[in-house]
Amino acid sequence: MIIEYHRPDELVAALDLLARKEPVTVPLGGGTVLNQPSETEVAVVDLQSLGLNLIQSRGRTLDLGAAATLQSLLDAPEVPLGLKAAIRHEATYNIRQAATVAGALVAADGRSPFATAMLALAPELTLQPGDEKVLYGEVLPLRDEKLPGCLITRVAIPLNVQLAYQYVARAPADLPIVCAAVAKWPSGRTRVVLGGYGEAPLLAMDGPNPQGAIIAAQDAYREAGDPWASAEYRSDVAATLTQRCLDEIKEQPAR
Repeated sequence: MIIEYHRPDELVAALDLLARKEPVTVPLGGGTVLNQPSETEVAVVDLQSLGLNLIQSRGRTLDLGAAATLQSLLDAPEVPLGLKAAIRHEATYNIRQAATVAGALVAADGRSPFATAMLALAPELTLQPGDEKVLYGEVLPLRDEKLPGCLITRVAIPLNVQLAYQYVARAPADLPIVCAAVAKWPSGRTRVVLGGYGEAPLLAMDGPNPQGAIIAAQDAYREAGDPWASAEYRSDVAATLTQRCLDEIKEQPAR
């Protein structure tokens, strides 16, 4: 339940509001999560007037404003094909028009296609106050401890990386039972991330080359059973999807 609404036009004012102990105050991006019914009382700081919605290329890096929408990211020509596929799977067109990059990353659970693909890219977040740079993989398991009182202002992803995304779901538009994202750098560095289970996507491998990626994916989901699927099923599918991603990357042009 939203009990206060603020729309500051300066970053300092927004940070002052977020630093309050009472009432609990959180950033408001697209509102796709905070506008849902809830018994929890919060004050919100609308980010619309802070200029945090830009998407800019800087050499081999794509800088994403935290309040950039998923649709604007999907429309950006520089975005890797695998990330575009994950964004389409994440949400419908109407929701993508409102949902923000930072909001989707913070609210993600293990079934989020977008968070799965982004984690594979090892994005760097900028947190305020302090202009602190931290990797998304370091923040993801500590969101409840790390982010209160802070504001993500920037998300940076590499542009020289090939990325593939594959999934299995009950229906094409349904969230995944298992999904896999594989990122490969020109150096050969390869990251494998699995989604479809648990509280957050899981980094299965980050190695100097693709060798061992299939086994790593299979091992990572050996205990990933829940009412949606058995652990044995997820383990087998994770290996298959990772292989498909590796095959897809071979067909992609170098970035």
